[in-house]
Amino acid sequence: MENFKTSADVLFILLGAIMILAMHAGFAFLELGTVRRKNQVNALVKILCDFAVSTIAYFFIGYGIAYGVNFLAGAETLVQKSGYDMVKFFFLLTFAAAIPAIVSGGIAERARFGPQLAATFLLVGFIYPFFEGIAWNQAYGIQAWLKTSFGEEFHDFAGSVVVHAVGGWVGLAAVLLLGARRGRYHKDGGIAGAHPPSSIPFLALGAWILIVGWFGFNVMSAQTLDKISGLVAMNSLMAMVGGTLVALVVGKNDPGFVHNGPLAGLVAVCAGSDLMHPIGALITGGVAGGLFVVMFTLTQNRWKIDDVLGVWPLHGLCGAWGGIAAGIFGAKSLGGLGGVAFMSQLAGTALGIAIALGGGFIVYGALKMAVGLRLDAEEEFNGADLSIHQISASAERETNW
Repeated sequence: MENFKTSADVLFILLGAIMILAMHAGFAFLELGTVRRKNQVNALVKILCDFAVSTIAYFFIGYGIAYGVNFLAGAETLVQKSGYDMVKFFFLLTFAAAIPAIVSGGIAERARFGPQLAATFLLVGFIYPFFEGIAWNQAYGIQAWLKTSFGEEFHDFAGSVVVHAVGGWVGLAAVLLLGARRGRYHKDGGIAGAHPPSSIPFLALGAWILIVGWFGFNVMSAQTLDKISGLVAMNSLMAMVGGTLVALVVGKNDPGFVHNGPLAGLVAVCAGSDLMHPIGALITGGVAGGLFVVMFTLTQNRWKIDDVLGVWPLHGLCGAWGGIAAGIFGAKSLGGLGGVAFMSQLAGTALGIAIALGGGFIVYGALKMAVGLRLDAEEEFNGADLSIHQISASAERETNW
């Protein structure tokens, strides 16, 4: 029976890893549908190559920082590890690789390819696993201090803060250092060009792939069959619906907002999906949907922050809201299961933001000084597809070129 349970757990977490791996196709098509046609190939290539670089960085460095596991031992030692240990690495890698996939959407259409791959290695090898170890592996004594100070540890069941807030705040640092796309804003601060999505169908396809994969992201964060919870699935569903409907209303039927609304809700519910009452999850998702619409519009139009896919509002802010919301709607007084403390959630969320923002400025700032981050004016005008990959997404355009 023990062998059967181990095999079942291996299959369970493997299926979760495959579902989250498929989410990276969602990241790719969401970006492809949002950017202009001359940058669509680059969007696809970036996500795949970022995943490959993430695997190398996490295997050799990041997983060890987060969990103290060394894969550099001899083959005989590796064979002795259980199949579960191996597939658990695959599962957690798909979370780690989400960080550069998130950042990619913010810096689209003007970032150089090589420096972004270098940033991916540094982020997944060092920045992300440092906070992952704190939140999920009791590393560095932070969780023990939070429990002593506030009565409970920081709780993030599926990564509202560990994955999404970290990715979103790293993305904000990258966007600020990179600067706006040429022609996006007038020198006097006015908006020169809106750059609407190039393909709503591809944007919608990306959103739907992410939505479906998210149930693996959340539910299978239990990591073993005996810990699986139908409550997580229900709460994920309710948060998705709340985010969709509020984004529909606040976004005034805009299809871009409608398809990002469910993603905002799912980002926010990750942390407390195993604790909240479904009504709490619905409210959490609804707040996130409205937060994304309002803050995306504010950052783009008033603050002139050219975050192409809105990764800071979607992942950074909604992820932070999710970490805090777990401390609100996870409480027994609001129908939750308890075991969380608001101040621990607030402190843990703030720590994640600080590490992500500081790490993002260090990584992208160093690369900017050393090799530069941006395409030059002519390359950006021609588009990343032709400038970097020497091919366009459209055969007609390729022929004309």
